[in-house]
Amino acid sequence: MSTTAELIRSSTETGIFIPELVYFEPDALLYPKGKKIRDWANAQGLPIHMTTSHNRITDLPGESELAKYRIAKRTLVVGVRKTLKFDTSKPSAEYAIPIATGCMAHCHYCYLQTTLGAKPYIRIYVNTDQIMEAAAGYISERAPEITRFEAACTSDPVGLEHISGSLAELVEFMADQELGRLRFVTKFHHVDPLLGLRHNGHTRIRFSVNSDYVIKNFEPGTSRFAERIEAAGKIADAGYPLGFIIAPIMWYDGWQDGYYELLEKLSRALPRSVFPNLTFELIQHRYTKTAKNVILKRYPKTKLDMDEETRKYKWGRWGQGKYVYPDEQAGLLKDFLYTHIAEKFPEASVDYFT
Repeated sequence: MSTTAELIRSSTETGIFIPELVYFEPDALLYPKGKKIRDWANAQGLPIHMTTSHNRITDLPGESELAKYRIAKRTLVVGVRKTLKFDTSKPSAEYAIPIATGCMAHCHYCYLQTTLGAKPYIRIYVNTDQIMEAAAGYISERAPEITRFEAACTSDPVGLEHISGSLAELVEFMADQELGRLRFVTKFHHVDPLLGLRHNGHTRIRFSVNSDYVIKNFEPGTSRFAERIEAAGKIADAGYPLGFIIAPIMWYDGWQDGYYELLEKLSRALPRSVFPNLTFELIQHRYTKTAKNVILKRYPKTKLDMDEETRKYKWGRWGQGKYVYPDEQAGLLKDFLYTHIAEKFPEASVDYFT
């Protein structure tokens, strides 16, 4: 029987992200990270442009909105994060820590479709020292409670780590924080830069996983399932706390078989030594009316089920609602996953279902 690693090597490995265009704010080049990224871009032979603000890139090529969107997903903007007030990040953490915005993947269902709106390009922030100083302030404010920071609310920072090095800085910073913890989730397997770091068990790395049906139909531009699971094994071997996010959980013909097979593959691939400290986070598929309109423009052939007649409308905190599964369906999804996670991973914990 082939091993996971052999299955990966039998086909082309998912490559690292290389942008087609790179923009810099002038002030970004006053920071060592900005200069390092410029040197990297020059070594790659990438066209470099200057911009007055990382929030305003207006001259992207493309004859249509869809064409501009696709090039935006291949555009890197390097800037200074001026807002150092962190957003909350419930239920996964107390705060989101902002080291990057935007993602190179093309997941049809992603909430960044609407939260980033007309700015789907990828931004890396170079002033990580200031960002970490702000994090230290939040930790101090909440002492003696532990404060958790989520680094993947607006990006997939693992997919940018070969360019930014920002996760490595955060991991080693948080290793020294008695009351601080770092968390991030990824759909990419490029974790090698993180493996030799001093982390003191203060960083939990989670992998986003799903059934074959969901990955195949809705997650283009991401690492394959086998690649993610091999990377999860590396993370476990490096002593990091490990977790999985199953999201978005979808109701489709054969979902029971799909999610059972997912948990079965995970249980076979992971060493039992990681089971006691393993966590799961479960998030059902949801969308807003605005998101639906944007998704259909950007992925006109998507198979996403966004039939409002079959959904429940759930009001949000800010007066805007979203469509989720009706209570009966959501309950069946939750019960199924809780039951089989307990069966396959009896020592693991499920942090939440939402």
